[in-house]
Amino acid sequence: MDYLALNETAWDERAKIHLASKFYDVPGFIAGNTSLQEIELEALDVQGKSLLHLQCHFGLDTLSWSRLGANVTGVDLSSTAIEQARALARQCQLQADFICSDIYQAPAQLTQQFDIIYTSYGVLCWLPDLQRWADIIAAALKTGGLFYMAEFHPVQALMEGYSYFAQAEPDVEQEATYTENSSSKKHTMVTWPHSLADVVTALLNAGLEITALKEFDFSPYDAFEGLVEGQTSSERPRYYLVHQGQNVPLVYTVSAIKNR
Repeated sequence: MDYLALNETAWDERAKIHLASKFYDVPGFIAGNTSLQEIELEALDVQGKSLLHLQCHFGLDTLSWSRLGANVTGVDLSSTAIEQARALARQCQLQADFICSDIYQAPAQLTQQFDIIYTSYGVLCWLPDLQRWADIIAAALKTGGLFYMAEFHPVQALMEGYSYFAQAEPDVEQEATYTENSSSKKHTMVTWPHSLADVVTALLNAGLEITALKEFDFSPYDAFEGLVEGQTSSERPRYYLVHQGQNVPLVYTVSAIKNR
């Protein structure tokens, strides 16, 4: 099974749908809105720093970091998404480099090391080898550089019936996309589960120092079934999943630095 080709085809199709969705709100972004969420905005100061965004989709977060003063490079598997990202950069007059590549092949096209490497929300399940992923991150970071990830919590996937722990074989499913304008058309997608321990261990084995691991009982996105919008003191919505009267962890973040 060529998982890479299957996922590339699916994400090429998803990119076209997502560009027109209210979920991503491209017109709002073009008008000046940020696509970044409160979690990552509170964690990172990117002004004047080089930032590599892994699995950047069609670049809204990448370009949002550019608006905040970062020198950005985005990497994504989908050629359709990267074409859209480059077009948005031109339309918004934002400086950004975009590379179309499988994450495992991306180092061949990277010409520098970075102050910050960033990735977020629904990225790890597409990767069969977390140790190779972590090693690539460590190699692409400058000494003293920061890796930051905001990711959906694997407990949420467990609640949907997926394995929490790594498996010998991936999940292969027919899935429609998650945006409100999704059609009935489904695509074959290949995913792998990764526990929190798998993520932390891979980063530690790559030589990075974990400086923070945080968990959140809300999602900034209404992207799963059963979520309810809750009260928030911020201007941004928060979505919760309740199980037997208790909030389920929906997002976690990892910060790690390269000391040598």
